[in-house]
Amino acid sequence: MRIDAHQHYWTMTRSDYGWITPDLPALYRDFMPEDLDIHLRKHRIDGTIVVQAAPTVEETDYLFALADRFNSIIGVVGWLDLFDPLHKEHFNRYRQHPKFVGFRLMIQDMPDASRVLEQSFVEALQQYATLDVPVDLLVTSSQLDVLNELLDAVPSLRGVIDHIGKPKIAAGEFELWAAQMERASKHQNVYCKLSGMVTEADHHFWKAEQFKPYIEHALHVFGVDRVMFGTDWPVCLLAASYDEVVEVLEGNLPQAWSEEERAKLFGDNARTFYKLK
Repeated sequence: MRIDAHQHYWTMTRSDYGWITPDLPALYRDFMPEDLDIHLRKHRIDGTIVVQAAPTVEETDYLFALADRFNSIIGVVGWLDLFDPLHKEHFNRYRQHPKFVGFRLMIQDMPDASRVLEQSFVEALQQYATLDVPVDLLVTSSQLDVLNELLDAVPSLRGVIDHIGKPKIAAGEFELWAAQMERASKHQNVYCKLSGMVTEADHHFWKAEQFKPYIEHALHVFGVDRVMFGTDWPVCLLAASYDEVVEVLEGNLPQAWSEEERAKLFGDNARTFYKLK
């Protein structure tokens, strides 16, 4: 089963998406499953994991409603604020939906990422780790040191680092990012999404070979069993089409890879991580 393990849908009239403004014309419109279907069919994608794009409970409910209508959505990653005293109530309601597969921590948007090391946050995450709940981790490369401290504090967390930790590819950042990702990979329950790379490069002048060292390093430290393919569509449209995102990844994979190894990257690992039936 081929899976796009990271994409989004949104409807602008919902007003959840403060970060999507008219200054981003490529994104400033509705994106629905009907828009993605042609790409899924072209690349033989059997289903997708739709990930929250707004920090609201209401948007997660909206994604559940879409999942009820469209079979192409095989999993929903919702939003949860572990500083919210009601987070357990929201989680217990989410988990009643058959397509709920986990939640995402939007550390990227926090003015002070170190807040995730506060005792209340760590204890809450430890509880979800005990339940073996899949957790997406959205961070920038400058926050990877804090993320690693969090992973040390919650070593049993079933987590996946979105967008390969968002290295500054346009600026050529590599060494520090590589060391931090290697450290994160030591936690055997932590995976890495090979997604969101094109938007970290120059949006207009990127070249496919720029991504090769980042992809190779992620594959080296996480191994073939803990990496996932994701397009980050439609956010990727800021820099590349769906086709180009797929081509960048496929063109930079080891030529010696077997069909079994490719199958893991393009679906099997997502099935394992998100516990898809």
